[in-house]
Amino acid sequence: MSKVRTVEEAVARIPDGAILMIGGFMGVGTPPRLIDELLRQGKRGLTVIANDTARPGVGIGKLIDAKAVRKVIASHIGTNPETQRQMMAGEIEVELVPQGTLAERVRAGGFGLGGILTPTGIGTVVEEGKQKIEVDGTVFLVETALKADFALIAAKHADYLGNLDYALTARNFNPLMAMAAGTVIAEAEDIVPVGVIPPDAVVTPNVLVDCIVAKEVRHG
Repeated sequence: MSKVRTVEEAVARIPDGAILMIGGFMGVGTPPRLIDELLRQGKRGLTVIANDTARPGVGIGKLIDAKAVRKVIASHIGTNPETQRQMMAGEIEVELVPQGTLAERVRAGGFGLGGILTPTGIGTVVEEGKQKIEVDGTVFLVETALKADFALIAAKHADYLGNLDYALTARNFNPLMAMAAGTVIAEAEDIVPVGVIPPDAVVTPNVLVDCIVAKEVRHG
């Protein structure tokens, strides 16, 4: 059965206050039509788990500009002065997580683990309020797993069943996030017949994907 839906139908599933994982790195590998539709439908109070908040007017930065985000969990916000302004004004909560730790916490959520052990952050503000464990003479932080209500994923190709592949750096967070959310909405550049994506090229299998939207509407 085809999982293709309109972008309006897909985003209508997302309630105000939802926890979202959004793939991408500085807007590359972030699903633009899903972002735009979140804004059009006026979603509010969102928690966004992502590598970064891009720049004003770009990718997740659009959600920040619209003050649609209540909390951000990200590895950096240095490229978005509006995120910084809102954080300093107390308008948004920001949890900064080292990039590798962020990826591993998402992976742990997708693999059903409670968290990870990492030495990253020991002796810095990152360790504040966190449990420490010593293993073979090395001290590790206990970093809890991350999960979300929805993952918004950008894929290169999707077939009608929901199998996905990715282009280049879009593979950085998207496949991990597709495993760590209750509902996965994928935006594909192209939707192709089943079988066009070779089985050994499928990165995210269809069992993880709930619905697919095309990247753009094509006429003719």
